[in-house]
Amino acid sequence: MSITAEKKQDVIKEYTTKKGDTGSPEVQVAILTNRINELSEHMQIHKKDFHSRRGLLAMVANRRKLLDYVKRKDEDRYQKLIKSLGIRR
Repeated sequence: MSITAEKKQDVIKEYTTKKGDTGSPEVQVAILTNRINELSEHMQIHKKDFHSRRGLLAMVANRRKLLDYVKRKDEDRYQKLIKSLGIRR
């Protein structure tokens, strides 16, 4: 349930804060959100896939930690990020 390399590069280009940035929290949250959305679609079809469900919950927890970090560091960046990704909180 991974995203394609082209899609990942598009997400990285959209959420980078500076040239060559691939590891900022914004980029990590955007990639995780993309993977979570794809895995959520998978879970709608395969309701009894408990191994994937565990991975999904782990990704959601990881994204939550990264979002908490961004919120703690800069509230404006956090608000802009959740608005652009469409994450409700």
